[in-house]
Amino acid sequence: MNPMDLIKNLQNMQSKVGEIQDKMKSITVSGSSGGEMVRVELGGDMTVRKVTIAPEAVDPGDIGMLEDLVLAAFTDALANLRDTMQQEMSAVTGGMNLPPGLFGM
Repeated sequence: MNPMDLIKNLQNMQSKVGEIQDKMKSITVSGSSGGEMVRVELGGDMTVRKVTIAPEAVDPGDIGMLEDLVLAAFTDALANLRDTMQQEMSAVTGGMNLPPGLFGM
């Protein structure tokens, strides 16, 4: 492949990544734990948008369990966000495995 073509392709991909980053700001993913007792919603820009805790998850005698449920729901939401970001990037890169963080994602 011609080195100039490679540079053009990388510049084109970088432009498309910018478009994806803008699109990700409007995406919301969620994660849950404890059979949906705790739900966390994340924005594509990595912001926590909402935390929902069912009343039955609140036991004043076992705060540690609630903390674990919140952590698990957040971890699940983050994994879902990473999957969504990977799918979006795959569409731009044609499935090429580029190093993480190459375009700031």
